[in-house]
Amino acid sequence: MLGLYAKWIDKWEYELATADTNRVVRPFEWGLEWLDGAARNGNPGKDASEYLARAAENSAEFFSYQTPRDFRLNGAHLTFTSALPSHYPENNTVHADFFPAAKGPKRAVVVLPQWNSDINGHVGLCKLLNRFGVTALRMSMTYHDRRMPAGLQRADYAVSSNVGRTVHANRQSVIDTRCCLDWLETQGYERLGILGTSLGSCVAFITAAHDARVRAGVFNHVSMYFSDVVWTGLSTQHVKRGFEEHITQEDLRRLWSVISPATYLPRMAGSKMTALLIWAKYDTTFLPVYSKQVLESFRKLKLDHETFMLPCAHYTTGRFPFNILDGVTMCRFLDRKL
Repeated sequence: MLGLYAKWIDKWEYELATADTNRVVRPFEWGLEWLDGAARNGNPGKDASEYLARAAENSAEFFSYQTPRDFRLNGAHLTFTSALPSHYPENNTVHADFFPAAKGPKRAVVVLPQWNSDINGHVGLCKLLNRFGVTALRMSMTYHDRRMPAGLQRADYAVSSNVGRTVHANRQSVIDTRCCLDWLETQGYERLGILGTSLGSCVAFITAAHDARVRAGVFNHVSMYFSDVVWTGLSTQHVKRGFEEHITQEDLRRLWSVISPATYLPRMAGSKMTALLIWAKYDTTFLPVYSKQVLESFRKLKLDHETFMLPCAHYTTGRFPFNILDGVTMCRFLDRKL
């Protein structure tokens, strides 16, 4: 039975999670047109499955890229052309906001906000990092804020019931993040970290697993599989409804293994990165059962990490006083480890 505190958090979380009235149930699509090189043999489910399995097995190639040559910093606004273009021109210019620390060692963190974050998401966190002497580069995720295609009100193309497009969107975010690390290196930053929240946490994890330059990673809300969050999370039930008459949770877990942290845990063995894994005790989006699987896997693999449990849920993490607790915990960790 839930205690009074847990019931209060649960009620507050539900109110926050259901406040938006513009969620759209989109049709199920395999999205083979988003999977370059996928076979077209008349069985799209089989073709997608085989392509994505190969991609996961050859992930170093899948997440490889050519560094852009058109980095431009205008004031504090960085832009460059995405190394993995999409079908939407607005999404193909990467936007990032630069928050240089006033003084201290040359250390910097790429910051990746949560799904459907607006242009102000994590700006306060970046400024807090500055107070700890850490430079921050906040990247707009694919299909978010300045990268959102015309006609969209939400970042639906980043996570949707289109299998291939969702994979492409998150692959693109990983590659864009690595390009941000490239740019920070050109600015003289030698100690690099990464911080991601929710969807940003997943992208941050895959980036760190494929880029040895990341010395410290903060993963703010964690789950082993991308699909489990979509299937069971309170805030993604409209996405699940697009899937459920076509494929199962197990099918989706297999298909989206290429964009799931679980797939890349073995790559972390021997890594010099130290991680902070944050989870929320009453989370109804990243269910605690899935977060605990990540914590247990890190323990079994003896990966260098720390854990922190927030006494709230998912959306409530962004509300006082939990946002202060979360932000200070992340900044203190990065201050110590970079």
